[in-house]
This record gives sequence, structure tokens and C-alpha cells, in this order.
Amino acid sequence: MHSIPADTGHTPSRAPAGNGSPPADVAFPKAIKSYVRRAGRTTTGQAKALETFGSQFVLDYTPGPLDAQAAFGRAAPLILEIGFGMGEATAHIAGVRPQDDFLCCEVHEPGVGALLKRIGERGLTNIRILQHDAVEVIDHMLPEGSLDGVHIFFPDPWHKKRHNKRRLVQPPLVAKLARRLKPGGYLHCATDWQPYAEQMLEVLSAEPLLANSADGYAPQPDYRPLTKFENRGLRLGHGVWDILFRRVA
Repeated sequence: MHSIPADTGHTPSRAPAGNGSPPADVAFPKAIKSYVRRAGRTTTGQAKALETFGSQFVLDYTPGPLDAQAAFGRAAPLILEIGFGMGEATAHIAGVRPQDDFLCCEVHEPGVGALLKRIGERGLTNIRILQHDAVEVIDHMLPEGSLDGVHIFFPDPWHKKRHNKRRLVQPPLVAKLARRLKPGGYLHCATDWQPYAEQMLEVLSAEPLLANSADGYAPQPDYRPLTKFENRGLRLGHGVWDILFRRVA
């Protein structure tokens, strides 16, 4: 196991917010969104958490550079998470890394409610949620050099070959993320679908601003927990692949 943030070799200071203009790379073709529409029912507990904690932890999507220090009430390393499902891993990671701030994008209300419930139960203060498409958040709210890390855990693998083009981890998005990372910042992907793992490794390896932190796939970092879903898959003999790259200077 390896703890990734310990060896970043860079300070947690924020990059300048910029002049409010979108970065030049927003003109890249946007063939995909960061999410797929799913049906889902918000439980009573999730609805209560949305009502109780939403105003404190859910940010409004507003085109223009995010003032992370104002949003979190402090200056700290900023980690973007794209899609957190029901928030099980997100809450765990935020708990074991209190020195870092986590900006988490998820459009599905049951998942947002579930994470807010975990935030309330655990007294977490270092998570903020944007219930909005992460691609638009990246394009319009995150200046270049503003992130210390990015997490993309178990995105939809789009198993059928004709649907592979809908996968989230594609060269245009990876190029955007690489530019928004500070030198030494990291991009951590994980998947339980081997063909997608192979594609992730290929796409990240082709990005000139990124360098692999391992020889191929990475050991699972100690901050990323095994979720109930992942444990069930491992019991059935399914594999899990972690891919970890860093931004080069």
C-alpha cells in the first residue's frame, strides 16, 4: 500500500484565480458528459440530509473561477472527485486525509443525499459537493494549476464496444485535467473492468503532461478503501486496477 499525497513535493498554495475567462482548452470537443442518467429514489434519510446539510456543503454551479479558500474556509490542497456514487469511499478518504479538501461532483440526488448523510454522521468538514456535470465544472470553474489531485473511481465502463466512445477517460478530458493539476499533482483512476483499465493506461500514458508513478498499474493506495461493491467483486474473482499518474513540470 502507498499513501499518494505524502510525496507530492509541492506546496498547497492556490494558483491565481485568473480573470474569469474560460481556459483555452474548453474548445476541445466534448463528446461525453461525466455522468449517465440513472433512475433512483431518494430515501427519507437522504432527503433529510439534503435539507439539513445541503446549504452548508453543496455549492452552486457558477461559471467563473472557484474561490476554494472561501468555499472551504481555509487554504488546503484541493482534490477533485468525478462521480462519487453513494459516497462511501469519498467519506472514508476525507476522514483519513483531514489536511486535504475534496471538491466532489455528482449529479444524482440519492448519491448526494447519501454523502451528506455520511458527512453529518462523521462530522466531516473538508468536503464540498457540486451537483453538476463535472466536465462543465472543469471547463468553467477550475483554472489551470488549481488542483493537487483528481480521483476517478469506477466510472461507467460502457462494456459494449460500440459504446466505448462514451467512456469518461478519453484524451480530451485527460488533457484538461492535466492542465489543471499543479506540477507534482496526481490523477488516480480505478476500475474493475480490465479493458477499461487498459484504455485508461493507454490514454494517460499518451498525455505529455503526465508521467506514470508505477511500472504499469499501481498498487492500491492505502487511502482508497475497499467498498462493499468492490469486496463482493473480489470474492467473485473480479480484478481491480489502480492507475496513478503525476503532472510533470
